[in-house]
Amino acid sequence: MRGARRGRTVSRRHVILVGLPGSGKTTVGRLAAAALGAPFVDLDEAVERRAGASVAAIFRDGGEGAFRALETWCGEEALSSAPSVIATGGGFLEDPANAEAARAGGLLVYLAVSPRIAAVRLEGASVRPLLEGGEGAERIAELLRRREAAYLAAEQVVTTDEMSAAEVAAAVVSLARGLAHW
Repeated sequence: MRGARRGRTVSRRHVILVGLPGSGKTTVGRLAAAALGAPFVDLDEAVERRAGASVAAIFRDGGEGAFRALETWCGEEALSSAPSVIATGGGFLEDPANAEAARAGGLLVYLAVSPRIAAVRLEGASVRPLLEGGEGAERIAELLRRREAAYLAAEQVVTTDEMSAAEVAAAVVSLARGLAHW
């Protein structure tokens, strides 16, 4: 839908969710996309389709570099498509080119979560290659230290610790309507 604002045409922008594993990017993204009537893209799922292998298998066989290259490719494809809600991988913004493309292509929303809550949410979840080899909350805290500056460059922050997925999705929908022209 296009609307006029001060005599110019305004187009919808992508809504791009970033944050740690366990922040709710995929769950919230699906809910927000449904509420907006928007397409939903999960970059991890797009990578798996493109590779014909799971994220864990890509990490095992090609390492993190192979995964990040596919993630960048899938991110570029998503950002060049019709406006949608996009759930990125937790490390998507670590690549400066990805971060720049995301900022240029849409509304970046950081779903902030404490490492302790993220670890609880991820208990029993499928394999997360970057979280192997240590206590969950400690590994997530380490990822947060490495990625927080990139996450905080997002236009908006929604703190998810005390909110249900539906409440976070409602906040994202409100941001999408107010700032991304949905």
